[in-house]
Amino acid sequence: MARFPANEIISLVGAAPRFDLAESVGPDLRLGELADPPELGALPLSYGTGEGDPWLRQAIADTHGVGADDVVVTVGGMHALFLLAFILCDHGGETVTTAPLFPLARNALDVVGARVQALRLSFDRGYRLDLADMRDKLSPRTKLVSLASPQNPSGVAIPSDKLRDILALMEARCPAAYLLLDETYREAAYGDDPVAPSAVALSPKVVSVASLSKCHGAPGLRLGWAITRDPELRRQLVIGKFNTVISCSPVDEALARKVFERRERIIAERRVSLAEGLRRTADWVHANNRLVDWVRPDAGALCCVRLKPATFDAAAVDRFYQIAADHGFRVANGAWFGDEARVFRLGFGFLSMADFANALEALGAALQQAALASVS
Repeated sequence: MARFPANEIISLVGAAPRFDLAESVGPDLRLGELADPPELGALPLSYGTGEGDPWLRQAIADTHGVGADDVVVTVGGMHALFLLAFILCDHGGETVTTAPLFPLARNALDVVGARVQALRLSFDRGYRLDLADMRDKLSPRTKLVSLASPQNPSGVAIPSDKLRDILALMEARCPAAYLLLDETYREAAYGDDPVAPSAVALSPKVVSVASLSKCHGAPGLRLGWAITRDPELRRQLVIGKFNTVISCSPVDEALARKVFERRERIIAERRVSLAEGLRRTADWVHANNRLVDWVRPDAGALCCVRLKPATFDAAAVDRFYQIAADHGFRVANGAWFGDEARVFRLGFGFLSMADFANALEALGAALQQAALASVS
């Protein structure tokens, strides 16, 4: 029996605690914000198209500076990641990716039999890619380089100049390979911070993947996309989509259109909230700097916080997670992502600011309790 890898991150779709600091999304949109019942009442529940709704593909294309024919709409961003893994890396195709990494992105590579070369990113280096390390991982056997910008769990982005350097390395070492860039958090900037342009314009070898889950507050729509300027890869994506799900739900696509019609307002409001969440997180880290440090994110509703090794041994780290569970809040254990357990992903965009303040207070108390127990 073939088995999908198990990971405790599946708990995020289970019963939620009182204060969920493990979530990497913003507050959920409500159906009533997008459409009135009469609008949905006339919607035919037919199959959608293989490529996806034409209006929706054009809207996605317009935000990335490409043509509508470069876009394939998928059932969430994970569907796109799985299809690309299957098409490009099936039966031992070699791929280079990072650790830590969103576990489902790694699992998609593992379950299709890819040979994975993991590029280790470290907290101490701010989760920044090292080009010399990447050069050592690339070879003529490399079919795919799979990265995220901003990354999950750290929120650290890859600058455009470094992406160009990566593409130059790939051209020299593995010219047939594709660079897959998960840009799910790209537009989740803070306040008036500039939004990084999509990397899809850098080269025909770049494939961009994203969804409505993170920046737009609509993970329940299960609506994502892959963008490629390679006609044959796009054709394979459409065929792969048909062979796995046939089409997206027309209900999801109709509601996604409503999201895109309102996207400027939706994203603008969320950037204000994210900026406030980031500010409060920075203040909390400063107030608890005897116990924790962090890597400040470039975008997204998430960051990585580390329990200081001088204060927390392995037993104290375990005790911290148990205290957190006992007190009704949750953070995302770094081990879920292939990092050390003393690092955790902290989400600062999901809760209201009032609840977030209470959650941070509880988190600080749990740190104090775990640290005191370790020295008593």
